Amino acid sequence: MAARMKRVRVIPVLGIDQGRLVKTVRFGEPRYIGDPLMAIRIFNDKEVDELLITDIRAGKAGRGPDHELLRRMAGECFMPIGYAGGIRSVDDAKRVFDLGIEKVGVCSAFLDRPALVTELAASYGSQSVMVSIDVDKPLFGGLRVVGRSGSRSAKRGPVQVAREAADAGAGEILLHAIYREGTFKGYDLELVAEVAAAVQVPVVALGGARDLNDLAAAIGAGASAVAASSMFVYKRNDVRSILINYPSPGAVDQAFRERSGRAAV
Repeated sequence: MAARMKRVRVIPVLGIDQGRLVKTVRFGEPRYIGDPLMAIRIFNDKEVDELLITDIRAGKAGRGPDHELLRRMAGECFMPIGYAGGIRSVDDAKRVFDLGIEKVGVCSAFLDRPALVTELAASYGSQSVMVSIDVDKPLFGGLRVVGRSGSRSAKRGPVQVAREAADAGAGEILLHAIYREGTFKGYDLELVAEVAAAVQVPVVALGGARDLNDLAAAIGAGASAVAASSMFVYKRNDVRSILINYPSPGAVDQAFRERSGRAAV
């Protein structure tokens, strides 16, 4: 009997900025779209697999997490919740974990000091530590990893940084193609495939998803899970219409099976 495929994790990503729920396109100017607590309540009703909260400007502004907001958000969540933004030390992470957050993500802080991930993994276990790799695509040259909300180049490519993150002890990599973010053009499947093939830890694809087919395509390219933001806060990819939404249970699995069946023909 064939082994049953493990259900695909589908992760909404909520961007926050100074207590507001916001959305950007390619890390541009944030647009206010609502109350993050209300969005969480709706996702609770939709039985979301897990949720990721990102403070989109914390790293660039040099500020730490908004602990009061995180306390309220964690208190509302019925699903596992992760957080990224402004975590620069084990103490920063401890305060966030103490609020009920189950996973922390680091990006700029990892680029500055990779040992932070090793320290976090030693204290809380690799399964609680995610490295977010923000990837940009300049007009000239290949892909590059950036930090500080896209304002600083790491001068290394995504495969190299992914390997460094895995070696440091990260339990998961969030692979964020910021040149696709908010565009509804689909994931960069070549990027997903290259990074997923280079490391043994789970890779979560983010940036560009517009529908179930895109989510399934990322899984087919090697992603262990899929994340999206715009797709889950806008109605039918229309940025004029805000509608918190989420696929029905098993919908991505079915789309993946159908896609795999067509590819096999």
